[in-house]
Amino acid sequence: MNPGKIGFIGLGHIGGSIAKTIRRIHPEIQMIAYDTRRETLSSALEEGLIAEACDGVTDAFADCDIIYLCAPVLDNNDYVRKLSGMLHDNMLLTDVGSVKNKIHENISLYPQLEKHFIGGHPMCGTEHTGYEFSTPHLLENAYYMLTPTDTVSHSKVMEFEAFIRSIGAIPLVLDYKKHDFSVGSISHLPTVIASTLVNLVKDLDDDSETLRTIAAGGFRDITRVASSDPVMWENICIANRDQILDLIDSYVQAIEHTRGTIAGGDETEIRNFFSSAKEYRDSFNISRGALHPVYQLFLDLIDEAGGIATIATILATNMISIKNIGIIHNREFQQGVLQVEFYDQPSYDKAVTLLQRHHYTIYEK
Repeated sequence: MNPGKIGFIGLGHIGGSIAKTIRRIHPEIQMIAYDTRRETLSSALEEGLIAEACDGVTDAFADCDIIYLCAPVLDNNDYVRKLSGMLHDNMLLTDVGSVKNKIHENISLYPQLEKHFIGGHPMCGTEHTGYEFSTPHLLENAYYMLTPTDTVSHSKVMEFEAFIRSIGAIPLVLDYKKHDFSVGSISHLPTVIASTLVNLVKDLDDDSETLRTIAAGGFRDITRVASSDPVMWENICIANRDQILDLIDSYVQAIEHTRGTIAGGDETEIRNFFSSAKEYRDSFNISRGALHPVYQLFLDLIDEAGGIATIATILATNMISIKNIGIIHNREFQQGVLQVEFYDQPSYDKAVTLLQRHHYTIYEK
């Protein structure tokens, strides 16, 4: 797929990052955009990111090869209706929402659209929202879920997969229902739990705000996603309600079982509960110690031969030991492509200064 023109409906954190990535890798592609925030479009024009700022879903989108729906999930219905009348044979329509059932159901109402639609969900981003937080490296080595309709051609799916790879992401094709269950389990449910925990602690706090004052470490780690955009999560909970409710029911059963384990007072059973969780969690790409401070940073890294080796060499020649290093493939609510962990605070501080001196963008945690 060699698109000559791409349109964006919504140019926030994700849409802006995709557009900036395309501009960095494929500067020859013309891009246009519509966003409800005029200041966003003004910034994109001033930066030379887009060639045209549209006042709505106008005929300017009619000759696009790819149209990205990057608006809030529940806003897409109206845009889909408008786009249904301006298709051409080679056009591809996609979205970036973290819930796929509603958009697929909506697309099915327009048979002429189905053969043009491939749902998309780049597994990257942070709790921040807005164009000002978009970056040209956010998609680098991130998983990018694709959920094609039953009628879209296999060749079109393969072409879009190739395009996604060309902008540095890792495409994964799966059924949209499986997508919603999977993402509901590892993203939506954790955010609901984190927000519930934060609200519980708020309600339990005293007039002196003792809990708020001492909240740190583990509490902040597991509740960080509770700082995400409330409007976005309102959309997600409505759009993926059934899956989230089923998962909450499963979690309630799990927490009741955990309560029973602790109430039973069996030392071995309690230890096995935490050991099982630790073993599975430690198998993930990022390892965080449960009892010890973690000295880690995240940084943007262009996907090129020797990129990681260069960083390792810079650190090694300055006598800085690396405890753990790895590519972040799922970067929802996480900035930076590469995660680097150190043994102590002095090594961490020295590494930050050194890498910034070499013009790497560092995201400290």
